[in-house]
Amino acid sequence: MHEEKDETKRKLALQRAEELRGRVEDYLSIKDTIPNGLNPIYGRKKEAKKKQICSILNASEEEWNSWKWQFKNRICDVDLLAQIITLDDKEIENIRKVQQKFRWGISPYYASLIDDDDKLSPVKLQSIPSILELNEGGVLDPSAEEDTNPAGSITRRYPDRLIINVTNVCPSFCRHCQRRRNIGTVDSHKPISILQESIDYVRNNPEIRDVLITGGDALMLSDAVLDWLLGEIHCIPTVEYIRIGTRVPVTMPQRITENLLSIMKK
Repeated sequence: MHEEKDETKRKLALQRAEELRGRVEDYLSIKDTIPNGLNPIYGRKKEAKKKQICSILNASEEEWNSWKWQFKNRICDVDLLAQIITLDDKEIENIRKVQQKFRWGISPYYASLIDDDDKLSPVKLQSIPSILELNEGGVLDPSAEEDTNPAGSITRRYPDRLIINVTNVCPSFCRHCQRRRNIGTVDSHKPISILQESIDYVRNNPEIRDVLITGGDALMLSDAVLDWLLGEIHCIPTVEYIRIGTRVPVTMPQRITENLLSIMKK
């Protein structure tokens, strides 16, 4: 009887596996034609785009490899963008409309990954404004974070974990950002006094064992502030996990410096 039951379970599992296999057949049929960063052709396109951007911005190789240069030259102007990637007149018009309501920007490095031959380039879709953003509906605070701020710049929605929002600064502003309401019109980091208030809250609430440092992009803080902030939280004995919310390794990898790695190793 037991063996018959096991056999029935196995048959059901195999049937389920077959169903799952069928769901990816469309992907498997085209996967070898999908562009990716490991493809030599894409690599050559990326290098050519990099040279084009460096020429337009009059940048040296040393400057290109500097995260501070990358951030200082974040592309936020549609006329400059149109020199770097292919945009038709309608796209330019739509970007101008969207930027009246929502901020946008993309690092030169991330812009170099946009494939002009791909109308649906994922990097472009993530970074460049779409007229769809002006569709009515939706809310600016979909997770109702504004109602869960007990102190400092904390968002607390769970019993044992919380967010410390440290900045509204990003190398590139994702069009799908859930904290778009925080982006505003000017880059700004949270004051040290607000960060200290957040740290004190974590210290005084020992049930908090998981802290997410985010923003904006948390790695846009200076090395000195990151070193202090992570050190203060690390010293709280009840905190088991410290996580960092960032897309810097993707959007501006130049930020991952030896000094930053030394801070992380602590």
